[in-house]
Amino acid sequence: MTSHVHALCLLFPAWCIRLVPLVLLLVSYYCFTFYIQSNGGTMKPPVPTKSLCEEWMVQGKRWEDLNFTISRKTDLFLQLEDFFWRQHLSAFALPYGIKGSESILLKILAVTANCKMPASIDNLACRTCVVIGNGYTIKNTSLGAAINKYDVVLRLNDAPVQGYEQDVGNKTTLRLFYPESAFYNPSLHNNPDTLQVLVPFKQQDLRWLKEILYDEKRVRKGFWKPPPQIWLGKTSQIRVLDPYYLHHTASKLLQIPLHPRGREKPVHPTTGILAVFIALNYCDVVHIAGFGYPEAKNQKQPIHYFGSNTMKSMKDSYHDLNHEAQTLRKLEEAGAIRYLHPHS
Repeated sequence: MTSHVHALCLLFPAWCIRLVPLVLLLVSYYCFTFYIQSNGGTMKPPVPTKSLCEEWMVQGKRWEDLNFTISRKTDLFLQLEDFFWRQHLSAFALPYGIKGSESILLKILAVTANCKMPASIDNLACRTCVVIGNGYTIKNTSLGAAINKYDVVLRLNDAPVQGYEQDVGNKTTLRLFYPESAFYNPSLHNNPDTLQVLVPFKQQDLRWLKEILYDEKRVRKGFWKPPPQIWLGKTSQIRVLDPYYLHHTASKLLQIPLHPRGREKPVHPTTGILAVFIALNYCDVVHIAGFGYPEAKNQKQPIHYFGSNTMKSMKDSYHDLNHEAQTLRKLEEAGAIRYLHPHS
């Protein structure tokens, strides 16, 4: 073969010169493809299909292999019937239980009577879910189209969608929030059918929602940041997350003390790790994107894909970010979650 090519080049030197760029291009393509495959990389993020569910199970997504217990509890929200039929009792006050807040909750749940997930999702044989963190790592990933294909897309707090669709998509199934992180008008960055899921960290959070629902006088005290005094969330789309999930995120997943001793600073889970725990309970396939913070020494790099906040804003937070990062790493190594983009 080589002798024939050599002979042709002697006869048609100009033709051979023109062929060189094409040969180099083909060689480069095959070398790049081999590199990607040999390093376990993919050209596109995984597509959440039924086949992916089957692949996920075949690979051995075994909850018993993890160092904590996932109950696979799928009733995510507090329901009125819990109080009247099952005498829903709690040994913990907020954020890990409802002790002392029953009367406020009764009024809230009397208005937000529908406390279920949509039947179109609940009845799926396999639920594919993606948790979108607010981290800078999702910027310039062009994951938007892939994110929109999941059955359930969980978003956190006041993370915007408009203007960032190419990276974060525009589908939102559940948005976890607390009063200080609520949009004045939730329709700006959510779908019409997005469920607005209140995560009550303190009793004032429930009072805020009750005052909104009943148009009562607003109490401004007790918040680290003024929440919206007028909130345009649709009553039919409002849910209150069962404190069970925050309780077990802290005690089972992160294994942090619920009641610190002495002068120890209390540590609570972030909304992001909470959303991952919710997904592990409710979903069959759990992918995540936008998780991870810059190193503490890097005080100038943005921590979100939006805005200009840096690690300085996390200085006095009640979160152990390093511990949460280690937990996510363990979940990934156990095969319980998968990232949609490269990460450190």
